[in-house]
Amino acid sequence: MPDSLPVLVLGGGCFWCTEAVFLRVRGVLDVQSGYSNGQLEHPSYEQVCRGDTGHNEVVRLVYDPAQVSVRQLLGIFFATHDPTTLNRQGNDVGTQYRSAIYYTQPEQEQVARALMAELEQAQVYDAPLVTEVLPLANYWPAEDYHQDYYAQHPNQGYCAVVVGPKVAKFRKQFAELLKPEAGA
Repeated sequence: MPDSLPVLVLGGGCFWCTEAVFLRVRGVLDVQSGYSNGQLEHPSYEQVCRGDTGHNEVVRLVYDPAQVSVRQLLGIFFATHDPTTLNRQGNDVGTQYRSAIYYTQPEQEQVARALMAELEQAQVYDAPLVTEVLPLANYWPAEDYHQDYYAQHPNQGYCAVVVGPKVAKFRKQFAELLKPEAGA
């Protein structure tokens, strides 16, 4: 994979959910679950779950801008999690589940801020957006067992009840952005 492809890191609650959605997006060439924007080096899942490391559960996306734009990626992001709940997504509570866009290029920040302003102005949500928009810092990959979690455990309780419906919502709402092999 060429080093010149852009990277965008998103925090939308549990990374199992976010990863399962973005693995299916046309133009997203790599998705990795991880931790970012905290204080520790090489944090473990257990440390991040305590909520005192400052890290967020995130997905690191490598994408081809000729196939999918930052705006399209962020449109999916905002449609598949609740960007109005501070440090919470459903039953997942803590700073490690905060809504976040961690950019690696100035254009990504500009697009994020513009889209958020549009969503606010259009009153798409019943509450203000709490999504933080910051430069990517201190990113670490999550442990191997977190990678491709939904694909490996589709019948596990959390996956069946929480992840599956998010993937179904994405498929329905963004069918034009589905990878051909992800259509089923």
